[in-house]
Amino acid sequence: MKSIFFLFIFVLFCSINSYPQLSITLRIVNVPAKHKHEPIYAAGNFNNWVPAFPAGHFSYNTDSALILHLNLPKGKYEYKITRGSWDKVETRSNGDDVSNRVLDLSSDTLIQLNLEEWKDDFASKNIPRKHTASPNVVVIDTAFPIPQLNRTRRIWAYLPADYKASKKKYPVLYMHDGQELFDAATSSFGEWGIDECLDTLFLKGTKECIVIGIDNSSTNRLTEYNPYPFRQYGKPEGNEYVDFIVRNLKPYIDKHYRTLRTKQNTFIAGSSMGGLISLIAVMQYPKVFGGAGIFSPAFWTAPKLIKDLPGKANKLHERLFFYAGGSESDEMVPDMKKIESILKDLSPAVTIEYVDPAGKHNQTAWRKYFPLFINWLLQR
Repeated sequence: MKSIFFLFIFVLFCSINSYPQLSITLRIVNVPAKHKHEPIYAAGNFNNWVPAFPAGHFSYNTDSALILHLNLPKGKYEYKITRGSWDKVETRSNGDDVSNRVLDLSSDTLIQLNLEEWKDDFASKNIPRKHTASPNVVVIDTAFPIPQLNRTRRIWAYLPADYKASKKKYPVLYMHDGQELFDAATSSFGEWGIDECLDTLFLKGTKECIVIGIDNSSTNRLTEYNPYPFRQYGKPEGNEYVDFIVRNLKPYIDKHYRTLRTKQNTFIAGSSMGGLISLIAVMQYPKVFGGAGIFSPAFWTAPKLIKDLPGKANKLHERLFFYAGGSESDEMVPDMKKIESILKDLSPAVTIEYVDPAGKHNQTAWRKYFPLFINWLLQR
């Protein structure tokens, strides 16, 4: 019976990639003159928000208009226009961030786009972005080595409000996309507000924890946060990235900060690709991580996960928090529920799920549900 169950789940999971394709044409009718001849891309949940996705490159057609043709399944999509990186994303004419463009694709579609300005043009005018990190946030290192990948990365730490005044030891939560967690000045689309959340919960008597933020790599994020090959992005690096956290970063944090080092006090969390790699981390190191926050997981980038998970599920005793928004994509919630169903059937892990029907793929949604996650994780 279990073999039949796995076959059914596998076929159902794979079927999400076999829907009929619809044609969408994006036509840019106005481009800011200063960068008119630079490469322009569309980045969205159809390519996991890669800002220089080759298949998202606009080209000039015969009437000198910028055109991008895409073939996508019916569904809900969000996207923005960039010049190849998130510091060169479209903005309002006054430099303010624009909301994600939204497309509910149900038939072949032509969309006319108007671009007002670019983010880097305002940065060049030295318009400062307001820092919002609380005094309890520190940067541990701007170039912490990742020897497994021959790279370095900025590492942040949120220390509980009573850290300096006490001799207590604390649980530790490791989180991905560090530049998006604490400070609006370093974030691309608004911060999670982790520090404000934990400062407030501390005043209410909630159990405290240390949070370690690991900056992402804008060029390697899709490979660093995935242990499986995905399309043409290159060799997967997720296994090495998780090894770095366990073998290099955690020992450093445990040595230099007052931490509770056991599995029951070590956690990991992230969103999108960060949600995927958080589940991978507890699968690979079930004796290290005692819980995970899996927000809007990009399971669609790792179809082999559904075949690998059953063989490891019985070793997972963790606390797993799942969140997804109903307005992210048609596949987001069903994909998440498929993974959860395997865990519930075969694993002793304790799981909890939140689905927000109106939730979008953004920091606003994750910020809203982070307090529910951290309270559930720590209050036991």
